[in-house]
Amino acid sequence: MSAATTTPTPQKLRTRKPLTVGAVAKNLGALVLAVVFVFPVYWMFSSSLKPQHEIMTKDPVFVFTPTFENYKTATGVDLFWTYVTNSLTVTIGAVLLALVVALAASFAIARLRFKGRKGIVLIVMMAQMAPWEVMVIAMYMISRENDLLNSIPMLTLIYFVMVLPFTIWTLRGFIAAVPVELEEAAQIDGCTRGQAFRKVIFPLLAPGLMSTSLFGFITAWNEFAMILMLNKEKESQTLTLWLTQFQTAFGSDWGATMAASTLFALPVLIVFLFLQRKAVGGMTAGAVKG
Repeated sequence: MSAATTTPTPQKLRTRKPLTVGAVAKNLGALVLAVVFVFPVYWMFSSSLKPQHEIMTKDPVFVFTPTFENYKTATGVDLFWTYVTNSLTVTIGAVLLALVVALAASFAIARLRFKGRKGIVLIVMMAQMAPWEVMVIAMYMISRENDLLNSIPMLTLIYFVMVLPFTIWTLRGFIAAVPVELEEAAQIDGCTRGQAFRKVIFPLLAPGLMSTSLFGFITAWNEFAMILMLNKEKESQTLTLWLTQFQTAFGSDWGATMAASTLFALPVLIVFLFLQRKAVGGMTAGAVKG
């Protein structure tokens, strides 16, 4: 008696849906928008690698031999690394302070019920919508009266206040989305309220922490009005003012100007790519954690 042989059943082939006019139109629209938004960034980066005569030519040059002389010129400016240190210090300091304070404030607003809670929420919303440029004079007066002009800690504190309302409002939504039953179950198992927050709620807030960190970093990194008014001394300025003064320092050296712009945008791009990956990982971990 011969052994019966089993043959694997072929998997069903997936049939592709036919392209419709609407789908083609959407794809073409997305492609056009991508080109419109990406092309200026490409042109800035490519110009930073071109010799001066290829930048100023009437006919666009797309094929060229790259050179890093423009970057040497940009980074060779006096106090360049001081500007880099100042920018990173005030930006990272403001974001970290905002996250710490906003975690406590957003948890209180989302979970606790106390007198004046609605008023606090309204104040946070008003602070988020208010244009901070109108507060420049007030901040200048406060800094001058307390002898804090040209101060990196004072600038960090101001940036912290600027990004705090959005951070509170965003984290409040993430905390409110976490089921209360998870926190109550942890407390039944013997956790205190603080331990329940640290072990149950906090791990699920990774996407919110990453998105608010990204927003805070971009806001503080690109801020111009406050640093222009408060920090007049060269040693206390940031890359924002260095970039605006670059063209004046180098005349018509567009290659060095584009190199400076690329260097200024590079940290934001790195932070965005890093936090985007971490945010996706946090959402996945929160979804499968029991």
